[in-house]
Amino acid sequence: MNVSRSVRLCSAAVFLFAPSLFAQQPATIPAGPVPAPIFSAQKVFIVNAGMDASLAESFQSLDLSQTEPYDFFYSAMQSWGRYQLVSSPAAADLVFEIHVAAPGCNTAGQLQNVVTIYDAHTHFLLWTVTQPVKGANRKVTWRKNITASNVALIAQLKSLTSPPPQPPAAP
Repeated sequence: MNVSRSVRLCSAAVFLFAPSLFAQQPATIPAGPVPAPIFSAQKVFIVNAGMDASLAESFQSLDLSQTEPYDFFYSAMQSWGRYQLVSSPAAADLVFEIHVAAPGCNTAGQLQNVVTIYDAHTHFLLWTVTQPVKGANRKVTWRKNITASNVALIAQLKSLTSPPPQPPAAP
């Protein structure tokens, strides 16, 4: 008798929950909006927020300058030409803060390049772009991976700052 009752309970459960099991999965979640100041800004001030203290020794052992991520980022932003780079946050529309982090560890094995974007007038955080750096065992490979991460960070930033496509105008 207990087996019969169990079979009926399981059958009832299947009939109750089957529609949700076969229900159509929701479509891809649409992307949220990028704050308008990122698109409308003309002038940018770039800040070197440095790196986590635990990374300084690792960078020295790899023969890397502690300002290398900032130098690379600044040079790439100049070459891109999307924004006019200014020498003062007061003259800027946005502030881009470059930082090298080692979240959750104290070795160079978990590096991340991080750019945080602030509204220069309100000091409000608008966006953060993060790009991991692949680990390596050799100095040459570390350098290559850090460069690749910097290049990918700039590509992410370019993608972020490209205005969304406008729908065609109605006739």
